[in-house]
Amino acid sequence: MEKGKYSFVKKMRDLDELLERCPGFQFAENVDQLFELSCGSAENDSFKVKYDLPDNRTVTEAIVARVRNGIAVNYIEPYMRRRDPDCMLIGDDAPSDKPRFKDRFGKDFSDLRKETFDWLASQELAVFAFRTGNDKNGDDALAVVPLNAAFFALGLAMLQGIASPAKLPDSFSPKSIIYVAPTFRHVYFDGKQIVVHNRRKELYEIFSYNLYPGPSAKKGVYGVLIHKGEEEGWVVPHCSAVQVVTPYDNIVTFMHEGASGGGKSEMLEQPHRLPDGRMLKGRNIVTGEKQYIEIPRTCEIRPLCDDMALCSPSIQKDDGKLWIVDAENGWFLRVNHITEYGTDPKLEKLTAQPPSPLFFLNIDAVPNSRALIWEHIEDLPGKPCPNPRVIVPRSIYPNVVTKPVAIDYRSFGVRTPPCTREKPSYGIIGLFHILPPALAWLWRLVAPRGFSNPSIVDEEAMSSEGVGSYWAFSTGLKVNQANLLLEQIERNTETRYILIPNQYIGAWETGFMPQWLIRDYLARRGAAHFQKEQITEARCSLLGYALKSIRIEGVRMTHWFLEVNTQPEVGDEGYDHGAKILRDFFIDNLSQFLQTELNALGRRIIECCLDIGGVDDYEQFFPNHTHFIQSD
Repeated sequence: MEKGKYSFVKKMRDLDELLERCPGFQFAENVDQLFELSCGSAENDSFKVKYDLPDNRTVTEAIVARVRNGIAVNYIEPYMRRRDPDCMLIGDDAPSDKPRFKDRFGKDFSDLRKETFDWLASQELAVFAFRTGNDKNGDDALAVVPLNAAFFALGLAMLQGIASPAKLPDSFSPKSIIYVAPTFRHVYFDGKQIVVHNRRKELYEIFSYNLYPGPSAKKGVYGVLIHKGEEEGWVVPHCSAVQVVTPYDNIVTFMHEGASGGGKSEMLEQPHRLPDGRMLKGRNIVTGEKQYIEIPRTCEIRPLCDDMALCSPSIQKDDGKLWIVDAENGWFLRVNHITEYGTDPKLEKLTAQPPSPLFFLNIDAVPNSRALIWEHIEDLPGKPCPNPRVIVPRSIYPNVVTKPVAIDYRSFGVRTPPCTREKPSYGIIGLFHILPPALAWLWRLVAPRGFSNPSIVDEEAMSSEGVGSYWAFSTGLKVNQANLLLEQIERNTETRYILIPNQYIGAWETGFMPQWLIRDYLARRGAAHFQKEQITEARCSLLGYALKSIRIEGVRMTHWFLEVNTQPEVGDEGYDHGAKILRDFFIDNLSQFLQTELNALGRRIIECCLDIGGVDDYEQFFPNHTHFIQSD
């Protein structure tokens, strides 16, 4: 294809020279073309993505199989099957709290940037155009990928969309570009998933030195959007969102935030049921006891977004609620919790017999078979990969919402470990907790990455995903994001805040059942307040309010699911030890925000936490906000 017909290329000197020097390139028209190229050609049913290195080694990065319902991609190295949280480096000198390339490697990025262009110039390339965010709240962008890694381009195109070059308007002017050079991972970075963000004045460059689409494509675009929001004064939340329609046609909208693994994708699912229709509420890891709940009819789910949302000023209504819209064209669904046929029949049917081909990652499938989302590739014999994924276009997801919506409840999800008296941990969060807005802000500053995170290469110790739970993808300053989040909470006086655990409640293994049950419960309650006798201040003030009792469809929830210290396996002693772990974690992670630039209100809230403030103290910071609790 002739590059000369695209006037914008001539305005981009580096790209223009690169396309002039390379042996050939294809400007992709659509995802169908990229599906064909993912296996080298339409005739191939499998393809090895491999490269020759300067030391005469040949490395195979991934194997691509054409399957009946799309393509299945599997990396050779288990390390490449999850995101490395420390992969981002900054290549420029603009303000940033992130590690800089020159600090880690002792030299300016410009030399490697030139070498990257030289390597790309030796490759056949695939190029495509897309929009970051969405058509109304995004910018023009480009991706440049080695042609033999077309599967990577396909993943990005399915997530963000693709614009046909023949239909690009004359005004098309890229504000960001992604360059992909996978061999540099081996030659320069000791095999690590390095991604360098280079924020030039006119063009935001991302140099992706690996082929895992998490940090290199999806989260790279996320970084571009966060940068845009920081410059314009708004936030790009790391969240999923759903409209929940009750059996009585009441509609309540939830926005579920949290670190990777915090339950965002799962918020789009119906509760998982046993063959007899019951739902397993939890299993006691000490006694082996199981508790079930029966709800004949759960609420209807209308998904809005899966991982990234836009809340730019242009869509706000100034009605006291936060308005958001999806920032993506497709959803990168994690399916590690789908372990056998029948776990989630709707998602299984959608992915096994989709109306259009899908992209499967870390799923064990051979050419011409049908990729099944419960067949996870093994990292080691008997050890399934914890991060199997499927990219589903938003357009084929049932009942999807495409317009901006107002948020009624903002929930924050935390992966919690088991907690017992003998092995105390921070797994002391009850079925759900009501948070005053000030506490909701603090949880978004510390954003625990949580227990046994399936999405990230990480240690088991409690760690932070960083401010907003999106800090891993941000290139700017932490204090700026802290201020933006606080201003957002301050403006939206009608939105309510809750905290929900997943995996464990004390000694009870629960999976994601807490958020499914609470979603249904609060949707049925609508805007009703809790009476004072229904709630109590949590024993750990960082958890806001606990519920004394609740009934879901007439079934009373056992009190030890609500207040973990009442569990005989935990008790006050185990709970208080876990509360100290949680308190120390907050103190360790909040002190860094006490900078001159921090909002004065934010400083007072953090100081309240450092002084071990009570729930009443947190309530005083936002007296004009709507509360869950019935006032006197």
